[in-house]
Amino acid sequence: MITDPNFARELAGDLLEINAVMLRPREPFVWSSGWNAPIYCDNRLTMLYPDIRRKIARKFAGIIRSDFPETEVVTGTAISGIPHSAWVADLLDKPMAYVRGKTKVYGLGNQIEGGVKKGQPTILIEDLVSTGTSVLSVADTLRFVGADVRGILSIFTYGFKISEESFTRHDLPFRALTDYPTLLEVALERKVISPADLDYLNEWRQNPDTWPAKPV
Repeated sequence: MITDPNFARELAGDLLEINAVMLRPREPFVWSSGWNAPIYCDNRLTMLYPDIRRKIARKFAGIIRSDFPETEVVTGTAISGIPHSAWVADLLDKPMAYVRGKTKVYGLGNQIEGGVKKGQPTILIEDLVSTGTSVLSVADTLRFVGADVRGILSIFTYGFKISEESFTRHDLPFRALTDYPTLLEVALERKVISPADLDYLNEWRQNPDTWPAKPV
């Protein structure tokens, strides 16, 4: 769910400008899942740009204040969600935690660092949502120890139907700062893509696991 369409357009432009998002409809990337994709997103590049990362942090903080005011801890997903959750926690003057992909096999064997107490309301911050599987795994880990996960925030989402259905099943509200349809709109205006590319780009989001149905 996009809460601010104007901000979504502005941020989409920023991501395109710094190459955090690249579109190649005629020369697809191959994701680790094996999917062919006309887009590659690396929001870690936002860390290099103080103005953009502050913009993102302020927007996240605003959404938490308005939509999730009961939040007591800001939790990041490892690895890309960690810096953004730290900046947001600082703005809100809240404790910050993060969740590892798996439990450490040394030391105290922690998977949740920083800590979230049983029953404590927390919000999850992710940099990118595709199918939603990874961030929902983090939510399940937090819920297993009794944390009260109130919602998920992400910088960017592809808006796949599978992720929307998964968030609904897990009863977790989801907010994204910008998304794939907004990105295409801005990219077309800036002539990053052509009108002839739109069909390919839209077809991919409908059937990402089988795209392209015909040669590009």
